Amino acid sequence: ITDDDHRDEMVAHVYDTTYEVVNKGKDTLVVIDDSIVRGTTLEKSILKMLDRLGPKKIVVVSSAPQIRFPDCYGIDMSKMGDFVAFRAVIKLLKEQGKDYLLGEVYEQCQQARLQERPVNYVKRLYEEFTPEEISAKIGDIVRPEGMKAELEVVYQTVENLHKAIPNHSGDWYFTGNFPTPGGMKANKSYLNYMDGKLVRAY
Repeated sequence: ITDDDHRDEMVAHVYDTTYEVVNKGKDTLVVIDDSIVRGTTLEKSILKMLDRLGPKKIVVVSSAPQIRFPDCYGIDMSKMGDFVAFRAVIKLLKEQGKDYLLGEVYEQCQQARLQERPVNYVKRLYEEFTPEEISAKIGDIVRPEGMKAELEVVYQTVENLHKAIPNHSGDWYFTGNFPTPGGMKANKSYLNYMDGKLVRAY
């Protein structure tokens, strides 16, 4: 974990592989990451490095589900527009002519400010698409220009995550089901995004 300014520099030193292990144009290279939050390190550094090995296909597997919502209880992630999963949903909505939903959810989030127990209305945007559709669009977003290999991005599912760690139920950054009336923070983060405010939601 490092700051944005030094992330790419660190990646160049930390991530490396032995050349001539991959059969060029034949092998599928599978890489596992603990999570894919913003996708910028994949796009700017990791995928370019792996593509130079010449695999036919690269599969990026995230051991965590798609991180979709601000986490005001743990790792500090407060800006909705930073999440590659959210950016993927925005692109899908626009491509399929459903971007009117952005305005509808915006109005719901505005009204939620007056509610005693606010609802996380941002979940509605994700519900328009399957996790597989969102993952495929994430693959399009993180694919660097000029990349030759095929690319597939695969995420852990929330259901299988619960099977793997049944005693840990904290899944709000994946599902938006906050343990307290946390819809307020998700809604505020969305309002900030729509208003073009690059500020924290909490």
